[in-house]
Amino acid sequence: MPEQDDLQAVNELSEAYRAITEQIGQVIVGQRQVIEELLLAMFARGHCLLVGVPGLAKTLLIRTLAETLSLEFSRIQFTPDLMPSDITGTEVIQEDRRSGTREFRFLKGPIFGNVILADEINRTPPKTQAALLEAMQEGQITAGGQRHELAQPFFVLATQNPIEHEGTYPLPEAQLDRFMFNTYVDYPDENEECDMVRRTTADVTVSVSPTLSGEKILALQRIVRRVPAAEHVVRFAARLARLTRPGERSGVRGQRSERGGERGEGTKKDVPPLVRDYVSWGAGPRASQYMVLGAKARAVLHGRFHATEDDVRAVALPVLRHRIVTNFNAEAEGVKPDDIIRRLMEEHMV
Repeated sequence: MPEQDDLQAVNELSEAYRAITEQIGQVIVGQRQVIEELLLAMFARGHCLLVGVPGLAKTLLIRTLAETLSLEFSRIQFTPDLMPSDITGTEVIQEDRRSGTREFRFLKGPIFGNVILADEINRTPPKTQAALLEAMQEGQITAGGQRHELAQPFFVLATQNPIEHEGTYPLPEAQLDRFMFNTYVDYPDENEECDMVRRTTADVTVSVSPTLSGEKILALQRIVRRVPAAEHVVRFAARLARLTRPGERSGVRGQRSERGGERGEGTKKDVPPLVRDYVSWGAGPRASQYMVLGAKARAVLHGRFHATEDDVRAVALPVLRHRIVTNFNAEAEGVKPDDIIRRLMEEHMV
C-alpha cells in the first residue's frame, strides 16, 4: 500500500500538471498531447526529441514550459560550424592583475542550464551532436580532462525539421536512443489555428506564472520512481518491445535439454509477419524501461499511484517510433513505424 506522503505527493503532482497545462495554454494554442509528453519525459528524468515543420511554435512551447517551471532556460542553435566547445564551454587564460600570475579558467557553455533547447539538432555534424551524449546520459561534461557536474533537474529538448534533408546530419542511432520520447508536433486544427491568429495579431502580451521549483521537480521525480508497476504491466511493456525485433524468438529460453543443448519454446517463425516484412532492427531493452517509466509518470499525472497497461499503450508510440528501423519494403509501401506499432498493439497485445 502507498504511504500517505506518497499519495499526497501524487495529488500535488496531479494538481501541478493541471496548473502547468493551464499556464502554457495562455501562450500556446492546442498541442495538449505534446505538452503531456514533454511533462511525462521530464518527470521520468528523460529527454525529448520534437519533430515538426517550421512555424509550429516548438521553441515558444519549450521556453514557456521553462518559465512555468522556474527553471533556467538555455537555447543552442545548431549550425554546421558549431563546435563541441561551443556547447560544453572552453578554458581561457585569465591573468591576476595584482600578482601578474596566469591560470586557466573554465567558462561554462550553454549546456549548463536546466531546460536545454537543442534547436535543429540535425543541422550540426556528428562530432558536435556527440557532445550532448555525455550530458544527457551522465549529467556531466568533460572539458580539459576535468569533469563538471550539470545542475539538476536537467532536461534536453531537441527539435528537428522532418522535411528538409539538404545540409543535415541524421542523428546516430546511439544518440536517438538517448531520447526517451520522439514527439510529433502536428499542424493545429482549423479552430486552433484561427485562435492562434487572433492572439498573435492583437496587441496583447501574455505572461505565465511559475508553478514548480527545481527542488520540487526533483522530489516529484523520485515519487514517480516509487510508483509500483505490477508484473503483468512490466511483461506487457517487455512483450511489446520484443515484438518489434525481427530476429527475436518468443517463449522461454535458457532451459537445458537432456542432451545438453538449449531448449526454447519459441522460434523466429513466431515473429509477426508485419515485423519480418518491414523491420530491419527493433527496439532494445531501453524501450521497455522507458515505457514502464512513462507509464508510471502518466499514472501520477492523472492522480493514480499505480501504472496500468493502458498507460503503457499511451506512451508506446513516442517511445518506440524512433527505435524501430524500417527496411526498403516499408519505405516502398509507405509503412511508417507508427503504423507498425499500432498494428502490433491492436493485433498481438490483446
